[in-house]
Amino acid sequence: MADVLSQSEIDALLSALSSGELQPDELPKEEEKQKVKVYDFRSPQKFSKDHIRTLELIHDNYARIIANYLTAQVRDNVKVKIESVEQVTYEEFIHSVPNPTILTIFKMPPLNGSILFDTPPQFVYQIIDILLGGNGSGKYKAREFTDIDKNIILKVNQGLITNLKLAWGDVLEVQPEIDALETNPALNQTLAPHEPVALITFSVELGGSSSFINMCIPYISIEKVLDKLVVQYWYQENDQELLIESREKLKHRLNIVDIPVTALLGKTNITVDEFLRLSVGDVLTLDNKCTDPVDVLIDEASHYTGKPGVVGKNMGIQILDIIDKDVENYE
Repeated sequence: MADVLSQSEIDALLSALSSGELQPDELPKEEEKQKVKVYDFRSPQKFSKDHIRTLELIHDNYARIIANYLTAQVRDNVKVKIESVEQVTYEEFIHSVPNPTILTIFKMPPLNGSILFDTPPQFVYQIIDILLGGNGSGKYKAREFTDIDKNIILKVNQGLITNLKLAWGDVLEVQPEIDALETNPALNQTLAPHEPVALITFSVELGGSSSFINMCIPYISIEKVLDKLVVQYWYQENDQELLIESREKLKHRLNIVDIPVTALLGKTNITVDEFLRLSVGDVLTLDNKCTDPVDVLIDEASHYTGKPGVVGKNMGIQILDIIDKDVENYE
């Protein structure tokens, strides 16, 4: 809130304006209003910065793993580096993929849905050339992939995708399984056009040339495990013995807490006059029979039904059933 000027300050300001000591342009301007942030409802930002950062950490490790794998496959030094992790729509990803390409569709339980692994023609031709005896330095013309090309690159991609199990091991135990292979990205309709996805781009340096491979992870695939895609969760202590010990201590501390338990035998209504005339030995008729179960109250709330009786020389109550209030409220 702006400061309120006193009358003397107002008079001094008007005097300075009239005498020319202060120009109108020099007057303090009203604080600018907070700018409105543009938000596109067609492309909601569902991945938080923590989720993007964790995905980047996982796949940065994955880049080093597949670099070693590709080096062993082609018998040449291969460098793989993660370039970017960003949220886009599925439609934007499909439009950015060349045609033809090798688009491997796979599942990765316990994640839901399908994940896409895109290996563009430049990468595919270079790998196939080296595996078939070439040096991988030639220029390649765009053409349709043959069945031999698909079978060769499928075996390479199978190794690349299998290594995801090792990269995700610190966060989640996953089981990658290849589902299908497509060459025309426009024919793949596994997601709605505006479905948000995490697009992870890797650069691959091989034989003096550079190419790119992409991985597309839909939001719906990791929606159920988003709580694990937080760096604090990733690095938290995972000592099972310490966890069991903490639970036992918590249980012990809870066991010494006293709570009031009351058995409600029944209810009745009497007038004020009858209440004032009550004396020792009077009998009140309750609305509950002696054979009916009674409510057991914990802190004045009904939680169980029970049967009153005698335990040794003491009065007691036997628990018959649990009153599930959550279910009753839901119904």
